[in-house]
Amino acid sequence: MGLLSWLTKRIAAEESDDQHAEEIVERIVGLCPSLRLARNYASRLRPAAQHTLAYLDRLAEEVPPAREASAAAWATDPYIHAFFATPDEVCPVFNRSHQLNAFFNDHPVADQVFAVLGMAFDERHIFGVGQQGETTQTDLAQTTLNFSDHQVRVCGESEAALRREIVLRIVDQLVLEGLGKIEAETARQDELQRERALLKTRLTILERQGAGVRSLLGSDASSNYAEVAKLQAQIEENDQALAQLGLKTEALERHLDVMCGVLQAPDAHFYVRRSKYRLDRMNVVVEDGDTRPAHEIEFRLAHLPASPNTMRVFSTVRFRRADFSPPLSDLAQAHRLI
Repeated sequence: MGLLSWLTKRIAAEESDDQHAEEIVERIVGLCPSLRLARNYASRLRPAAQHTLAYLDRLAEEVPPAREASAAAWATDPYIHAFFATPDEVCPVFNRSHQLNAFFNDHPVADQVFAVLGMAFDERHIFGVGQQGETTQTDLAQTTLNFSDHQVRVCGESEAALRREIVLRIVDQLVLEGLGKIEAETARQDELQRERALLKTRLTILERQGAGVRSLLGSDASSNYAEVAKLQAQIEENDQALAQLGLKTEALERHLDVMCGVLQAPDAHFYVRRSKYRLDRMNVVVEDGDTRPAHEIEFRLAHLPASPNTMRVFSTVRFRRADFSPPLSDLAQAHRLI
């Protein structure tokens, strides 16, 4: 009975994974409809989608539980304290979020929302006041952490719903990466074809000049022959580059291969790095051996494909409706003034 139960659960899990992969395939071709015209697009996309989902599921499982984001939590939670300079800065970040405003409007009975808090992260090396042994120094080398550009754009009614939404958003970003590669290939092919047409035209003109009276009289003939040879070499290079890109009639097949390639290597486009620090209440890094009060904090930094050199800190948080006070619209402010 135990073995039968285990097999039943495993089959159900596999069916659920297959269904999820099918949904992801439909999401991909929804963002890039032309892929539907490629041969066996669904069966070719499915393994790549499953690979991406397995990778993103592992990342989602490693995300810590959501933290409460509130002015009260600022005093007790070292993470919230590190993210915001003062307790009064916590709620305004969420109050400005259009996504949270839409969520609470669409879920009138929800008393809280789960969301992703994203921030820019800056590690600064400064000279400040500090204690070294029993001596207070005013020019002590210190490292401080600064968090800015707080954004809340993804939310859900539960942690599980939020994690699903995070996975979908990353899948969308990977598709955009694939579309970018496809667009670059198409633009390169168009550029090579325009270049080839110009080279052919120039070569034709030079050959005609070489076959006319000027070559008979010897005027500029040698320079023309050298330029003709140079143009012919350039045309051959152009042809080789075009051949590597393939025929335009095969473009859909190549585009599908490009998209599959991106989905087969999701970690090359999106990944999460962990960084540990011991921070005091002023976000100053406390080195080993220093006896100042400090908390060890491990931040998650996400690599953004759209900005290759940018890493942003993120944390899943829980925000209560009771703390939500969206700013008045321009019309509401006008009514209030009237």
